[in-house]
Amino acid sequence: MKEVKFQNIPKRLRGLETLAFDLRSTWDTGARSLFRWLSPQLWERSQYNPVRLIRDIDPNRLKRAAEDPEFLADFDAVFQRMEQSGGSRDSWFQRQYPGLSDIRIAYFSAEFGLHASLPIYSGGLGVLAGDHCKESSDLGIPLVGVGFAYPQGYFRQRIQSSGWQEDFYEEMDARYAPIESAAGPGRRLLVELKIGPKRVFVEVWQVHIGGVRVYLMDTDVGENLPADRLLTARLYSGDKEHRLRQEIVLGIGGVRVLKALGIEPAVFHANEGHTAFMLLERIREFVQGGARFTEAAAEVSATSLFTTHTPVPAGHDTFSLALMEKQFAGYWEELGLTEQQFMDLGWYGDSFNMTVLAMRLAGRRNGVSQVHGRLTRRMWKGLWPDLNEDAVPIGAITNGVHAPTWVADELGELFSRYLGSDWMRQIDNAALWDRLEEIPDDVFWATRQLLKRKLLDYINERARARWAAGDTDPRQVIAMGTLLDPAALTIGFARRFTGYKRASLIFSDLNRIRKILLNTARPVQIVFAGKAHPADEHGKLLIQQVYALAEESGMSGHVAFVENYELHAARFLTQGVDVWLNNPRPPLEASGTSGQKAGMNGVINASVPDGWWHEGYNGNNGWAIGPLSDDLEVRHDDAPEAEALYRLLEEQIVPLYYDRDDRGIPAGWVRMARESIRSTIPRFSATRMVKEYAMRMYAPAAEQLAVPQKRS
Repeated sequence: MKEVKFQNIPKRLRGLETLAFDLRSTWDTGARSLFRWLSPQLWERSQYNPVRLIRDIDPNRLKRAAEDPEFLADFDAVFQRMEQSGGSRDSWFQRQYPGLSDIRIAYFSAEFGLHASLPIYSGGLGVLAGDHCKESSDLGIPLVGVGFAYPQGYFRQRIQSSGWQEDFYEEMDARYAPIESAAGPGRRLLVELKIGPKRVFVEVWQVHIGGVRVYLMDTDVGENLPADRLLTARLYSGDKEHRLRQEIVLGIGGVRVLKALGIEPAVFHANEGHTAFMLLERIREFVQGGARFTEAAAEVSATSLFTTHTPVPAGHDTFSLALMEKQFAGYWEELGLTEQQFMDLGWYGDSFNMTVLAMRLAGRRNGVSQVHGRLTRRMWKGLWPDLNEDAVPIGAITNGVHAPTWVADELGELFSRYLGSDWMRQIDNAALWDRLEEIPDDVFWATRQLLKRKLLDYINERARARWAAGDTDPRQVIAMGTLLDPAALTIGFARRFTGYKRASLIFSDLNRIRKILLNTARPVQIVFAGKAHPADEHGKLLIQQVYALAEESGMSGHVAFVENYELHAARFLTQGVDVWLNNPRPPLEASGTSGQKAGMNGVINASVPDGWWHEGYNGNNGWAIGPLSDDLEVRHDDAPEAEALYRLLEEQIVPLYYDRDDRGIPAGWVRMARESIRSTIPRFSATRMVKEYAMRMYAPAAEQLAVPQKRS
């Protein structure tokens, strides 16, 4: 019998439980409308979390809903549709690859950005993994995800009155998260592994995303020693040894979890180097089944792919010989290797490199944009010394984002009205988006203005909450954005605060930017958001510098900082600003998917032509800040790009926004915003991305097995 998770749901609406625990309900428009109808205020306060809404709602409200014919008709239609679409039958993948309907693809990632109620992500890597899973569900790709439950998640950010970032952690309340035991109601699934001399147990949880399951490991169980219970407590915390032990749990433990669940994937996808030990454990299984190491390695190579997202060598995880010997003692014998042979698998320079291990053992490898692919081939050419750089076997599949998650509901309604109600099933059909011209200028502009007002309302509500909590002062309330003007041109800058992202580039010349922002006839305002890693003092200093300007009397109302940037806040920002600013130091932007989310919503990108924007910029859909150097060398002189940004603002961006026709509509701006959508949605959606993975990676790997798999 299915566990009754909610005691307050009437029998007639018991299916609400199923909908609440299926993350498809967070982007399915019909399901979202059902939950919003139950309580609009609670739906907003819950950050669109169906589980929290059902937990906290007045039972009488549910009782009335169970007696409302109109609600019941909508509920039955949504429930039936989602039940019927939960499998892979008649899906894109089933139609494209009918012979592969029974396979499974295992997707390993250290983080998954699935929903704000599951704080098991830190930024772009996790959000990309979450979108990959969501799109796999939509396309019927038989994917299973493997990661961590992270009871304390990633840190929450609070800005002190000094402008300094305060990092704090909160225990995830599983009552309010769409997470269940992987063993079934009232049961536990424990999986054992060995890390160094110690036995460690992981408890396994699962998240439902339509036909996709994501399995999450947690070491916070009574069977473990106190120190081991903290192994999976937080994302990206601890010293090198902690990180190594955590990645052993992810890779080796993850393979064993799938085996314990009876899942035998045909293809394994390693998302970033944190997951690379998964490849070793797969080889160990084959060796223990009787294969020689070379045979086992060939099998694993043929059925594994590796995606790297990191554009700088220092960003790849490395471990010393002493740490590897301590934590892997005895493991290399199970692979049929000597210690030296084992270390050679990942040795690079003076340490064991996780990316090198993945590059050597996975048969298919890719970066996440065309520029990043070129940079990655150059970075790792030393692994293939006899090949020319262009021949290095590392390809590129440019990232995309899950349009149903990121496109604003208000825009989705416009698309349904003018392009057809089935637009979500034609996301990568470029011809469909050529019809955006059918949306009248005044209707399009009104919708864009509505989204900006929603953003400013959201910012004001967050500031009010901080003020009501009694832990802030009036200057901070202003810095949080309470004086922002809905009529002003609004620029958004939201991403991780670290040196190469250059958050302060726009403030290189304070006198010049003041003239741009404070022009009473054509005012401009900038909304910043983003976290610095707890160990990144320079990133925290950048936040403090931006925050100081937001508090400054001369700039207040024109510069704002929104604290604790996460998935829910990202929706408002990527939908509500006018311009999305991205000015990292090229060529260090691997992809930059936040710009894709913004572009899909008619926000216009102003970005250096790096990452996805190098492919996406067409001259009519936004602005390029300076050229990308063909030699892909990093240049540390910021002055040319600061000058290029100022000239764009002064001569193109601001004038275009304020050039209004007799109806008060900036026709040129609307034209560019439409082009932003038209050029972004079909090419840079997760639909295109996941189909590309299926066609170039998953299907060929599944169809070209090197040797029969040996199973115990």
